[in-house]
Formats: sequence, C-alpha cells, structure tokens
Amino acid sequence: MGSPILVERMPNEIANLRYANYWLTQSDIPPGTEGPLLESVDVAVIGAGFAGLAAALELSKLGARTMVLESKTVGWGASCRNGGMVLTGLKLSAETLVRHYGIEVAQRMYSASLAAIDCVEEIVRAEAIECNFRRCGHVEVASKKPHFVSYARSAEFIARHFQHTVRIVSPSQLAQEIGSEIYHGGLVDDASAGLQPARYVAGLGRAALKTGAAIYENCPVERLERTSQRGEAGFALFTSRGKVFAREVFVATGAYGYSLVPAMHKKVIPIGSFIIATEPLPDSLSKQLSPRDRMIYDSRHYLHYFRLTPDNRMLFGGRAAFLPETPSSVRHSAVILRRDMVRVFPQLRDAKVEYIWGGTLDFCFDTMPHAGKMAGVHYAIGFAGHGVAMATYLGTQIARKIAARNGQQPFDGIAFPNAPAGFYGERPWLLPLAGAFYKVLDWIS
Repeated sequence: MGSPILVERMPNEIANLRYANYWLTQSDIPPGTEGPLLESVDVAVIGAGFAGLAAALELSKLGARTMVLESKTVGWGASCRNGGMVLTGLKLSAETLVRHYGIEVAQRMYSASLAAIDCVEEIVRAEAIECNFRRCGHVEVASKKPHFVSYARSAEFIARHFQHTVRIVSPSQLAQEIGSEIYHGGLVDDASAGLQPARYVAGLGRAALKTGAAIYENCPVERLERTSQRGEAGFALFTSRGKVFAREVFVATGAYGYSLVPAMHKKVIPIGSFIIATEPLPDSLSKQLSPRDRMIYDSRHYLHYFRLTPDNRMLFGGRAAFLPETPSSVRHSAVILRRDMVRVFPQLRDAKVEYIWGGTLDFCFDTMPHAGKMAGVHYAIGFAGHGVAMATYLGTQIARKIAARNGQQPFDGIAFPNAPAGFYGERPWLLPLAGAFYKVLDWIS
C-alpha cells in the first residue's frame, strides 16, 4: 500500500503522493489468533471491523465462546478507511425519519444514534484504547443559502421531538468554525466526536482477544450451511482453512461479503468513498482552517467531509467517484479531491497532498441501517457513513441479544427493500447514473 502513484498531467502537488491509508501508517494492528481453527464455537462472527469486533468483545465478556473469521486482516475494510467521524443522527434527516416511520420509532432511532456515541466512548474508556477519541462536536456547513434557511426548522424540530440541542451558526459567525468563505452558515452538534479509526479498531481487536475471543485473519468464509451437531442446531462454516460449527452466526462484513447470505445480497449497495491527506500543516494555518477542530461536512448530496488529523494534516474526503475503490478510481479521485479542497480552502493551494486512499461503504436502498436476523443469521448493515458509532453500537446490541441479555435496537423489523438490479454486485453499473442524479439535485436544490 505504500507505493507512489505516478499519473500523467497530475498537478505537481499530488504527482508523487502515496496510495496508502494514512491512518494505518500511524497504527499498530494486532495479529490474529495463530494455530488451527476451533472446531466448534457458540458464535462465529464474520468480519473483523467495528461491528464484528464490538460483538466479539461483548460476547466474550458475557461468557460465549466466540470466533471472528476475517478474509483479510483486522480492520481491513471500511473500519480503517473512513474519516474517523463519530456522528449523531442518521443519513436521513430527523423530519424524514418521522415521515417514514412515525414519531415513536423515529425517536428511538435518533436516541440510538446518540447512544451509539456513548457506546464508543464507554468502550474506549473501559478498554483504555488510545485512539484520540474526543467530543469535539461536528458542524454541517450550508453549501447554499436555502440549505441554511432549513437549519432553523431542523434545529427546532430536533429540540421539540428528540430533546436534543443543535445550534445555528450564522454566516457572520461562521469564521469561528471554519476558515472558508464559500459556505452560508452552519449547524453545530456538540455531542459528536472524532477518533483515529485504525487505532480504535486495533484497540477493539486487542480487547476482544484479551477477553478470550479468537480472531482468525486471512480466513475467508466460502459458504454457510444449516446443520446440527450433537443434537444442537447451528451452521457449518466452510472456510479456506477448514470447517467450523457455530450455534449462532453474525455476518458483519459491511459492503465486502454479503453474498454469503443470498437473501441479503440484493440489499447492499457498495458505494466508494475517497480521502486525501495533506502534509502536516503549521499550527497557525490549521487553527485558521478549523478553529474549533470539529468534524465538518457540507449539506450537499454529493458531499465533502473534512477534519484535521491529530498531527495537523487536513483530511479531505467525499464521493469523488460513486463506484467502489479501484486503483483507477482512487487515482481519479485524487485529482478531484485536491481541486475541491483548494476551492474550499484556497489557503491550501501550495500544501502537498501526501496520501490518497479509498474504501467501499455499505448503503442500503433506503439509506438506513438495518440489523436483525435473516435466514437464521444475525446481521447489521447499511451504516451509510455513520459506521464508526452505529456499527459499534449494533454489534454490541446484537451480541447482547444472542447472549439473551436484552439487546435492543430500533432497526430490526423496519421495511428493508431490495436495491434495483444494477445497484449491487461486483459491477454495480447504475451507480454512476445515481451519482449524476445527485449532482443534478445539488445543482437545483
């Protein structure tokens, strides 16, 4: 992952950047369990990301014999490739949640989004995970004047129906939040947080191992079959390293492996997200760009998100290409993201971009999280950019449900539509058209 990218006609500022995930260069991912696979466990967790490791940690604490099976390495997928933003709310607005699900269910959903941040904070504290977790808050910046006008209505709605406070930042006050002149105001939520995601997932892995869970890396699960062993119903998991029996299975692979459950395969839309990181910036410049060091994203459908890293780099990400990451889409995104970063922050015109990487997020067609049981298998998917908090929370809640410890969450049982053909699979050919549609929405909104 550390080789330079050399592309013709690239701007000098990014001509020799590294195709590498910056977070991983600053982290020490723990090795998995060595030796042969366990032949039989209470629970098999497929996927060693936020959801899978949080579930394994909780299950082991509750006394379940637990095994995590990971096709690559701990945190290899979206859990290490994101912006490290631990955000309140969901992809859908509070008003839309009420319109779709009714006030009582929407209130439980919104409360779960707040509880998810508490869940991350509690794990970080209890397991002493050094991952730069900080309740810095986030600010959504209005890309257009009508977007800012809608903020007042949203703030009042959230306060009245969800008993949660967000704060309007007028255009004249926005310089206190961001060193950019292209936005039209902001909406601040002080409850959100930021962290270093690779250090966080590494800490989850260490904690799960310490409590007794086994984590087998480079061990893809090739298929699942219902079976029984000594009169106990469960599943046979056929892996590249042998067969395992598990009484319960939790599939937590994000956008990278839901073909294991055919009924779920058509429900997961793999969407690419890409990030660049600059060289470390002088303190004076970083203070100018983000005076309060918040997590920041804009109000567009085809959004950008950005923040400072713990060592003062500007991390700037977005849906530069809707398709999942490939070497070509990552290279193309580097040019787009640097151009857009300089448009937002002209102060960074001469800053060198040192890293570019991409990842694939698991969206569902309704852009909602979903968690529950399908074809006898537990699952949690559809985090849509809110995965640091929500994946941790749902993994923990599913573990409690498996262990009969009253795990509860409001996303089980809600309508779960299939995506139309062309939005899922290895070659989701309709995604570029969806990206173009969102660009049109941004233009006319």
